[in-house]
Amino acid sequence: MRIVFLALAAATALTVPAHAQTQAGDVLVRLRGIMVSPTEESGPVLPAFPTGEVAVGDSVMPEVDFTYMITDHIGTELILATTKHDVTGAGALNGLGKVADTWVLPPTLTLQYHFAPKGKVRPYVGAGVNYTIFYSEDASDSLENAIGTTSVKMDDSFGYALQAGVDIDLTDRVFLNLDVKYIDIDTTARLTTGGAVNRVDVSIDPIVAGIGIGMRF
Repeated sequence: MRIVFLALAAATALTVPAHAQTQAGDVLVRLRGIMVSPTEESGPVLPAFPTGEVAVGDSVMPEVDFTYMITDHIGTELILATTKHDVTGAGALNGLGKVADTWVLPPTLTLQYHFAPKGKVRPYVGAGVNYTIFYSEDASDSLENAIGTTSVKMDDSFGYALQAGVDIDLTDRVFLNLDVKYIDIDTTARLTTGGAVNRVDVSIDPIVAGIGIGMRF
């Protein structure tokens, strides 16, 4: 009878889904929907518009990231996403509305600490670096109607990143993810109109909030 009981207990254990655990060597892949909300601070547009500034709009896009667990508690995450942002006039340029748009690619690498790798709810924090690439910058019709045909170029940026989030198990391999990041992004935009060049320094510094689904491999 004891042997039968042990056999039944073993069979039951095999049919119960294993409790999810994050451990060294795991790869976590997440697909998130993110909102990128700049907390920008703009300098003046010089030399032509000393009382003019610019503002950078929000953007909603998908994001994919990959985390490799170095130990049960320490992971490194590579975050990949690209977003498009409208740039609007402020101050003396407020009447122009949208003055330009740009695509932004800020690959970000963070080192994370996971507080409860054996739990079903696993909060983490991270810090790291990002290199932000601006591409496909375009002047708006309203700007070109006001000052003439203009090309826009924004300098790439290197800065730090801060992160906090939580993974919540849905199954033994699939989990819900909530994540928020602050990314340090500073750029200088150059507006070239004929032989005239105007420059504006902008600290974009977005907060990136995301929600998505992840899978453990």
